[in-house]
Amino acid sequence: MSATGGNGSQPGREDYSPFIAPAGAKAAANAGDFSLLERLEALQLRPSEGWLTLGLVIVMVATIGLSLDDPQWVLGNGELTDFLAPVSALGVVWGFLSAKAGWSRWLAHFLGAVFAALIVPIAVGMGLNPAHQSIGGLFHATAESTVNAYLDLAWRGQTITQQYGHFMLVLGILSWATGQFAGYAVFGHRRPLNAVVLTGMLLVASMSITIRDQLGFLVLFSLAALSLLVRSHTLEERTSWLRRRIGDPATVGRLYLRGGSAFVAAAVGAALLLTATASSAPLAGAWTGVDQQIIEWGQQIQRFLPCCGAGTRISGVSFGPNADIVGVWETSSTPAVVITRNPTDTTPYYWMATTYDTFTLKGWTRSKEVGVDRQPGESMLKDTLEGQYPPREKQTASFNISALRYRGDVLLTPTVPLTPMANFVDSVPTHLTLLADGSYFLSVQSDGHDDYQVTADIPTVGDKGINQNLLRAAGKSYPPEIRGLYLDYPKEAIGPNATKLLKEIKASGKTDTPFDLAMTTQSYLRSNAFTYDQDVRAFGCTSNVVECFARDRHGYCQYFASTMAILLRAEGVPTRLVQGFLPGDKDSSGAHETLTFAQSHAWVQVYFPGIGWVNFDPTGGRAVVTALPAGPAIPALPSPSVAEIPSVGDFQSDDPRRSVRPAGGGTESGGPSSPGSLPFVMVGLLLLTAVLGLAFAAYQRGPRGPIQPDSVYDGVVRLARRFGYGPRPTQTVYEYTGALGDELPAARPSLELVARAKVEVAYGRRELGQDRLGALREAQRRLRVTLLRLIFRRHRWRSRR
Repeated sequence: MSATGGNGSQPGREDYSPFIAPAGAKAAANAGDFSLLERLEALQLRPSEGWLTLGLVIVMVATIGLSLDDPQWVLGNGELTDFLAPVSALGVVWGFLSAKAGWSRWLAHFLGAVFAALIVPIAVGMGLNPAHQSIGGLFHATAESTVNAYLDLAWRGQTITQQYGHFMLVLGILSWATGQFAGYAVFGHRRPLNAVVLTGMLLVASMSITIRDQLGFLVLFSLAALSLLVRSHTLEERTSWLRRRIGDPATVGRLYLRGGSAFVAAAVGAALLLTATASSAPLAGAWTGVDQQIIEWGQQIQRFLPCCGAGTRISGVSFGPNADIVGVWETSSTPAVVITRNPTDTTPYYWMATTYDTFTLKGWTRSKEVGVDRQPGESMLKDTLEGQYPPREKQTASFNISALRYRGDVLLTPTVPLTPMANFVDSVPTHLTLLADGSYFLSVQSDGHDDYQVTADIPTVGDKGINQNLLRAAGKSYPPEIRGLYLDYPKEAIGPNATKLLKEIKASGKTDTPFDLAMTTQSYLRSNAFTYDQDVRAFGCTSNVVECFARDRHGYCQYFASTMAILLRAEGVPTRLVQGFLPGDKDSSGAHETLTFAQSHAWVQVYFPGIGWVNFDPTGGRAVVTALPAGPAIPALPSPSVAEIPSVGDFQSDDPRRSVRPAGGGTESGGPSSPGSLPFVMVGLLLLTAVLGLAFAAYQRGPRGPIQPDSVYDGVVRLARRFGYGPRPTQTVYEYTGALGDELPAARPSLELVARAKVEVAYGRRELGQDRLGALREAQRRLRVTLLRLIFRRHRWRSRR
């Protein structure tokens, strides 16, 4: 190896003074003549990369905070996330300061975590309770919200939590961590590309789950990121220019920066022009259904993190196994589906998606559910208790349903006012989800559908069809399955406020029969005594939505429907909650009906013996109520004996196509279904990633098969670079391995062997014998262990940079 470098320094110890101190201070230091003024000038008051570099990193990272703030993630309130951009900027500043202090990566990140634990809760507390002026009060507000969220989910048995301080805390920590990583990567590791890649991935991920136009954030990020890369490359090249005496480094640097700036402007401008003018979307098909999948994931995580704003893709319509009732009903005017129907049919159909039988105080879920596969054209409700009572008078209607933005696997069926029996007559196989060993309907699914046709037997309304007197005469002889599934409710659901409301309802009209009680309850809840309100967070409901609604008299459809269902159950009337869509808007021809997400809705179905389920909608303002005619007088229907009441066993079928199995392919659940499998899936993915990482590390532990000097040297460089010991662009192979040998004297013989083999093969075009290759293999094995010591020596290497 050469005894000296090109500037008279030791191998691997280039003079990086142009990056450390001004030229005048360096000359004074070389002369040994230090006055007080010259000593002050020699201090690194200005970063070698320049303040502009720091500003570019701050702008680049701050766009992530702005992107998270824009869609109003936390409960649709943008003011709660205004702190994200400043926090991310503070994270960059910390990464910059810790790098300039010469701290190792682990020390810098550990102390950064400590500072984040002090700063982020204060910022969160300012959003939770702006009235607090003291730091202690802000800390207390954040801690109280976070602890209450944990207690709600882990100890109080609640299915969801209304606390959101922990959500803000997670977003704040993410913003700080991103800024800290980017700052240290640029100023500590001198790897700006790492910072650009990570922040870019986070920005794209944030933009992908928001429906707002965030092109401006992407342009701002691109300008900052490309300018940072150009500027960093220019600074890196200055050492080579000085060493090779390529002109005036300052002049050459300005040329690089001007050319790079022109390239950045042209690239971003061309991208914007292409975005504005391009009409093709070659990858659009690859994302079909992704929006709905994101919404379904969001519905599962909302019990842990109450979100999300109307600007996010997570806020949408999903008909899963749980219907959690939160403080805000987020909807949008985005078209969901379009339905082609008979233009002469003017009936306003409610479009049912799914039903629920179990009330959990803060939402609804399903008890024992099973699945049944149906073939195209096969009756949905055959061999079930749901379809045991065909309509007295009916008409058959067909509907073609085409998916627009709603891509869920739950299909829609029409209901008026009696639930019809439906067939799917196209080529789409379906899967029916039922309760209690296949007795009552929950939902029907089909994977991979865009269009499907529903043929339904629609009950008529009139003297020979459904009318008021027919429902009054139905009586209370309910089958055992109905009593077991649709009369139960938590005893605490009927508290003093609900009891008072029930008395008011009974005093307001007729309640002699279940039908009269249901009609009176519907009319009273639709009166001016109650207010339809999509945002009820101000009322502070944290436990029982029925009690809250009876007390506050404000809520949206889930509050109205849940209250009516539970009050009727308390009076011995079987009910269930239904979710789906209100009647949509028809075009001028009457042949096309469009349902928007704003028309998503929840209502009640009441069971009448011998007739079936009948729709009731207690929500005022939005709902369409079908008026039933009085009908002819009918004496009370005779009450069947217990032996005459059908049971599940009477409807079992030997049809091999009817394979009763738990919904989703799992085992039958004996109680309320789980709140969602997303957390377990995430944990499983993390464990799988860790196992694969360990397997990869074990595989890389030693060389296998033939080896080459180039690959051995590259492996040494990769391993050393992970600990901050990457080579400078101007270092030769001998200089770099010599510098590593100075840090690790025990590794010097192996490093010299690797360097000599690399140079002989790469530059001398020589072929090594088997003895040399065997020695090289052993050197590689030793270096994989010896180089791990570099993690404890980074401060020495950094002092040379």
